[in-house]
Amino acid sequence: MDHHRDLREALLEAIRLKELQRTGWVRAGVEAPESVAAHSWGVAWLVLVLCPRHIDLERALAMAVLHDLAEVRTGDLTPHCGVPPDQKSTAERRALRGMLGGLPQASQLYGLWAEYEDRGSIEARFVRACDKLDMALQAARYGEQGLDLQEFVDSALAELDDPMMRMLAGG
Repeated sequence: MDHHRDLREALLEAIRLKELQRTGWVRAGVEAPESVAAHSWGVAWLVLVLCPRHIDLERALAMAVLHDLAEVRTGDLTPHCGVPPDQKSTAERRALRGMLGGLPQASQLYGLWAEYEDRGSIEARFVRACDKLDMALQAARYGEQGLDLQEFVDSALAELDDPMMRMLAGG
């Protein structure tokens, strides 16, 4: 019984990602900005559609779903928040360990998340590129509100090497 209650609590905490607005869009004045969960869906969609044959799709999709999960506890910290990258990383690692702790596959899920964070595989680097591409595409979408969001496109382009992804991002 306690196990089911713990599992339910872990599931309820994770779905709070749907309620957390993306900090960058809020800062830029976007009306009705997407949630972090909506962004994670966008990354997963790009992974599904753009995944090359030499990349393990299942691992990449799992990373896409997991990549921002710790933000339920830490918040969506951007470079504009003033939190040093090492402190952000430590906080996110601690948060995710705590969130996954009671799940039977906690070790596997944490390992996939850490691999993404460390850019430790071709899948992780591909998902990171999809993360940046999603931001650029979302900036184009929000640009329809009349906002100048070129900084988000430029930020994505600075990290995208693949010519097709650069073109899709608007570069």
